[in-house]
Amino acid sequence: MVQALVLEKKGELSLRDIDLPLEVGPDDVKISIHTVGVCGSDVHYYTHGAIGSFVVREPMVLGHEAAGVVTAVGAHVKNLKVGDRVCMEPGVPNMNSRATKLGIYNVDPDVRFWATPPIHGVLTPEVVHPAAFTYKLPANVSFAEGAMVEPFAVGLQAATRARITPGDVAVVIGCGPIGIMTALAALAGGCSRVYISDLSAPKLAIAGQYPGIHPVNITERPLAEVITDETEGWGADVVFEASGSPRAYEGLFDIVRPGGTLVLIGMPVETTKFDVAAAIIKEARIETVFRYANNFDRAVNLIASGKVDLKPLISETFDFARSIEAFDRAAKGLPTDVKLQIVMPG
Repeated sequence: MVQALVLEKKGELSLRDIDLPLEVGPDDVKISIHTVGVCGSDVHYYTHGAIGSFVVREPMVLGHEAAGVVTAVGAHVKNLKVGDRVCMEPGVPNMNSRATKLGIYNVDPDVRFWATPPIHGVLTPEVVHPAAFTYKLPANVSFAEGAMVEPFAVGLQAATRARITPGDVAVVIGCGPIGIMTALAALAGGCSRVYISDLSAPKLAIAGQYPGIHPVNITERPLAEVITDETEGWGADVVFEASGSPRAYEGLFDIVRPGGTLVLIGMPVETTKFDVAAAIIKEARIETVFRYANNFDRAVNLIASGKVDLKPLISETFDFARSIEAFDRAAKGLPTDVKLQIVMPG
């Protein structure tokens, strides 16, 4: 039995002992968890009990953005050793699936993803994970930054799908954690500047700290008007939709240049109207993002290089004993909060 933060059912969290498998297979490593980020999906399971077809039907340990220290290695593991500081990719696909063989293991229907029913997450002192999905952290990358690799990997997936050309002008709609990280990934990927829009002045102020990111408060001025002015009527080369709001799709192609690219990241919870004719007239390329594949190591490398600094996005850190308090605060969605993290005892 180990202690963990358990979602008992919708709206009910507890810190209690639970029986979790900790047997180390030949290709696995055991990890002492150090830092875990609180993700919007974790909070959504807490407040709603489900995300789409994924429904919490029995108690589930939360948490999937994590970093820690290797404490044991399986007999076949060569790339990691006891004492290594690591971060972990939370989705483990079926290595024999057609999706995995195509290199798109993130869309493998059999993927087992931490804190996605019925798979337990990692808000617990120790976990066992495949070495193939565990990544060593360079000495200059902290545990806190290591626990940010997972959400940053989503932004990096979006920038990769965009096929950015150096000098491109980009727009990110939605200034939440994923929106800001997408903007940072777009800059690292070669964009000359990125405009990021939202209704929340505090969130925009956080994003605006970064050189190259230009906040647009849509309560003051329409995004399309700003982009028209800033691009002399041409439009943005790449538009990332990271809000998940159906309203974001109204006039969306007004800000995409002819032949430009739209990357869909935010997941609407309701059916969304989409102006197909407007997309066709501009022959816009449309890409979609679901989690990430083959870029965790690149995310770590970018953070280690200093080209991407995620530290300003960590709003507050809670001890494991205050985990429920951390989730209650995250559920409030305070406009000054970007990322809350939980640190395990040890």
